Amino acid sequence: MLPRERIIENENLILSEYACKSTDSRGRRVYEKPCDFRTDFQRDRDRIIHCNSFRRLKLKTQVFLIPHGDHYRTRLTHTLEVSQIARTVACSLGLNEALTEAIALGHDLGHTPFGHDGERVLNKLLPNGFAHNLQSKRVVEVIEKDGKGLNLTYEVIDGIVAHRGNSAPPITREGWVVRLCDKIAYINHDIEDAVRGGVISQSDLPKYPVEFLGDTKSKRITSLVRSLVENSGEVVRFDDETARAFAELRDFMFERVYTAEPTVAEKDKAGHIVEYLFEHFFKHQDELPALYQQLAVRDGAETAVGDFISGMSDEYAIELFSDLCIPRGWGVK
Repeated sequence: MLPRERIIENENLILSEYACKSTDSRGRRVYEKPCDFRTDFQRDRDRIIHCNSFRRLKLKTQVFLIPHGDHYRTRLTHTLEVSQIARTVACSLGLNEALTEAIALGHDLGHTPFGHDGERVLNKLLPNGFAHNLQSKRVVEVIEKDGKGLNLTYEVIDGIVAHRGNSAPPITREGWVVRLCDKIAYINHDIEDAVRGGVISQSDLPKYPVEFLGDTKSKRITSLVRSLVENSGEVVRFDDETARAFAELRDFMFERVYTAEPTVAEKDKAGHIVEYLFEHFFKHQDELPALYQQLAVRDGAETAVGDFISGMSDEYAIELFSDLCIPRGWGVK
């Protein structure tokens, strides 16, 4: 028996009736011979980890733009925390851990430089708008591997698109786990970063969520995970009281951190960089890398320029803007 076949046999013996087993997959857009060692969902996870877009997440903003300090989250560390929490929940519920992990690792591949501020600017500039979850789908289908895409399974792509709250619901319970664990991760690690950055103090946190969920990041995550594990079945959900406490904590973060003056002070500058780069490369499409010039011919210049800019790290966008806008010194060497 091949290792892959043994894994599939174990899935059929162990996983919940609500799990999406490897044999349940609708497959890939382009058929590929199965791997001897891994299921299709495991292959998807590995393809995401090894792709360029995943590596660039290490230099993309989570909340704080270009923070001075080694311990602030980036888009990559956020992704890893989502994956860890989601895998714990999936394993506890008897769901497919490999599918859950693949969705979690791929959910933010299409995120812009400068976090949601870059996303808002591109959404304003592009005729059809811009949303990072849809861009993540485009990354894995159109942009990665020099335009060939990663050829992921239907269920992984669905979970990536559906992780955002205003999107259509996921078709798998594993997708639902990632959708909720994304929120668990970012609310709690953003609290820690906001306290570290002096934006809020621990005593500022609302009383009821702290008393009900816990007074540390670890305790709150444990409470939220416990609620999902104990209350999920056909539907992945929190109990009502936990959902209420979590919603209050989330509202607090949007009011006091995500839209607070200390965190938005540099955001107009970041938005200006994105807007300038968009206008520059729209006018000078010959300066785009070859892949994006090809996409401009096929999908339109605005879409291709949006693809190029959304894939940039914060540092690369700043360096490119500097090269285009700031005069270089002149002298004899």
